[in-house]
Amino acid sequence: MSAPEIEGAHSGAVPLYGQRFAEDTEELFREMRRDHGPVVPVLLEGGDPAWLVIGYREAHRVLTDGQLFARDPYRCHGPDYVPPQAVGHVPGMLMFLDGQVHARRVGAVAAALAEVDQFGLRTDCERFADRLIDAFATAGEVELIEQYAYRIPVLVVGGMLGLPDSQLMAVAQDMKTMSDGRKEAIDAWGRFIATMTRLIEIKRARPGRDVMSRLLGYATGVTDDELIQDILVVISGSQENTANWIGNTLRLMLTDDRFALTLSGGRRSVGQALNEVLWEDTPVKATPGRWATGDTELGGRTIRAGDVILVGLAGANADPRVRPAVHGDSGGNHAHLAFGSGDHGCPYPAPELAEVMAQTAIEVLLDRLPDVRLAIPEDELEWRPAVHVRGLSALPVRFTPAYVVEGG
Repeated sequence: MSAPEIEGAHSGAVPLYGQRFAEDTEELFREMRRDHGPVVPVLLEGGDPAWLVIGYREAHRVLTDGQLFARDPYRCHGPDYVPPQAVGHVPGMLMFLDGQVHARRVGAVAAALAEVDQFGLRTDCERFADRLIDAFATAGEVELIEQYAYRIPVLVVGGMLGLPDSQLMAVAQDMKTMSDGRKEAIDAWGRFIATMTRLIEIKRARPGRDVMSRLLGYATGVTDDELIQDILVVISGSQENTANWIGNTLRLMLTDDRFALTLSGGRRSVGQALNEVLWEDTPVKATPGRWATGDTELGGRTIRAGDVILVGLAGANADPRVRPAVHGDSGGNHAHLAFGSGDHGCPYPAPELAEVMAQTAIEVLLDRLPDVRLAIPEDELEWRPAVHVRGLSALPVRFTPAYVVEGG
């Protein structure tokens, strides 16, 4: 867009950053829908214009029409184009590929994950959950996001890939360092590459019954560097999204009276809480950027070729045209867009595996620490100021010091 076009099309654009976007998401989406409709002119951090889609039907259209709404920006821009930093574009990364290349690589990942034994996965989740809880069970207090929710997915997925237990905690810490964008992130990335390179060499020489061995069999025509990038997407997606799903669900269960009565034996309520969070506090607030490959109309807006589009999954789930009565009997309504849709949706069976991890992590925690409670008032909990994810910065809790599982 030229400067005059930006000013006209994005008159009254909503900043998609800052504390308001982090903390008051539900009210902000209501205001966006009232003032702008299902497609909202927004400004990304840095001042770049974009469109945020918060209508359910419009979001579904964008997610499922990969020809018109591309993940690869160079399909509609020249090679010198620099995508806005806020959209999170990484050249060659699986989530920013389109067409047959994307289909082949994501198909290999999906095929490898499809062979995971979910009963064995649950057993592994229980083992890692007990191990993490043992580290703080006798203390009577802990911060659950850093010390629990963010570690379980990496430990479990690392084990699924075939990494030995002795390396899992170090990989989990490196993933957290990279996710936080700390100054040590470059060193953490280097260690991750070295670890995965060694694992590929080992599994290529001695294949096993693990995801990495299967992926090497399915991923034809893929270089080791590309394979490592695909593994990073699997691990980071699992860590970030599943960790926030766990954290957001625990927050709901620790602050909502509907779940308080069942905390001491609350297995029946965990599944309902997990599903409600996918509607109300979905871990993926907005998808990575897409680019319109041609002029089109969307939600009453004229979208020009090359425009940046983000799908606000949280806003689409809150669309009153489809939103269920989440505080009523919504346990069986899974029509949310929390896992996306279309070619770039979370590949089957990743959502099922994530649910096993999240549900097991919460159930084990509540079994081990039945009187767990917030250590600070609910209104002092802080949300991370991020465009793409909805997650707590911290979840401090207290509980009666508990036993340690022998051999956990």
